[in-house]
Amino acid sequence: MTVEATANLASDQPYVTSFDATVRSVDGRDVTLNRTYFYAEGGGQPADEGTLAGVDVVDVQQRDGETVHTLAETPEIEVGETTSGEIDEQFRTYSMRAHTASHVVYGVGRQLFDSHGYGGFDIGEDTVRLDFDADADADEVNALTFQRMANEAVWDSRSVEWYEMDVEEARADDDIVFNLGDADPADGVRIVEIDGWDVSACGGTHVRNTNEIGPIEVVDVSNPGADLVRVEYAVGPSAIQRQIDRRRSASRAADTLDTSVEDLAQRAQGLLEEKKSLQADSEDLRERLLDARISSLAADTTARDGAAWLVGTVDGVGPNTVADRVGALDDDVADVVVLVGRDGATFVVVGTDGETDANDVIDDVTGEFGGGGGGQPTLAQGGGLGADPETVVEYLRGE
Repeated sequence: MTVEATANLASDQPYVTSFDATVRSVDGRDVTLNRTYFYAEGGGQPADEGTLAGVDVVDVQQRDGETVHTLAETPEIEVGETTSGEIDEQFRTYSMRAHTASHVVYGVGRQLFDSHGYGGFDIGEDTVRLDFDADADADEVNALTFQRMANEAVWDSRSVEWYEMDVEEARADDDIVFNLGDADPADGVRIVEIDGWDVSACGGTHVRNTNEIGPIEVVDVSNPGADLVRVEYAVGPSAIQRQIDRRRSASRAADTLDTSVEDLAQRAQGLLEEKKSLQADSEDLRERLLDARISSLAADTTARDGAAWLVGTVDGVGPNTVADRVGALDDDVADVVVLVGRDGATFVVVGTDGETDANDVIDDVTGEFGGGGGGQPTLAQGGGLGADPETVVEYLRGE
């Protein structure tokens, strides 16, 4: 005798969250029923949460045509008994909103992308992602435009319908998007249609009107792979909480900067420009102090190997700044310029007129004090020296 598979009514009757059913099998913690309203994980939508026979349902999967409910512990029920199922209404509502929102967001993509296909979908705990198979640069996709268009579809209160359709007829309709995951229907296919906005083959749970979705907030638009555009969004209470958190953060920032939320961007821009100006002034001052230090050292050069060496310490500047100034010096300052400073660790910068190889000086210093470095014959630098700048200078001066 052929036993019919479990009748899973979750997608067709998504608002039902309490039901009775007959137990068909009990295998440890796995239970099957003659009918169920628990949604089995699939198509990017997680399994429903809730209880069966008073025991928490921890997973729901489709196996060989059967909807298998995995419970937290072995239930005290037997085959043939009538038992009760309670679906977590809050989680079901979230899934319905999130899945319907994916059709809304996809409808936006239909209008914004020249060519597109379905690339994947996943409902997360706080956010949802929808992937478009589209050749578009995420940096050129305006997330706010995406968000505005999606919310307009919500505010328009568009009806959402689902119905069965011949699979070949559906595939022949270029307007119908197939986002069924691994499912490959042989005969009929379930179509979800948002009036005047989107029509797709889909087996998930949905709301009956877009106004039930609540606000949609686009969190991010990215390119996770070649020819793939990912839109991450939040819906309903999650979107509202994100807006509240952002407003709270903006208010705190405005208070700190002694301005209003409305003028926060202008105030931040002003501070950024002020920071850049101060950084430029600071850099200019450091360069002037460095030039003054080099001038003072030029009066006391050291004769070495028949060449004039300018050797000394510098403070308050990093090796790159020192290298820039040394590289710009005229050859008449000294034949060899060696400046030693500290930027976390002791560093040395060497500039020469070409007669002496700057790398040889670096090798000499690092051979004595450790560290490493190198560069061009006329300009090189080393770092990580195991001595203070004064000790390195004494060594180079032969003191």
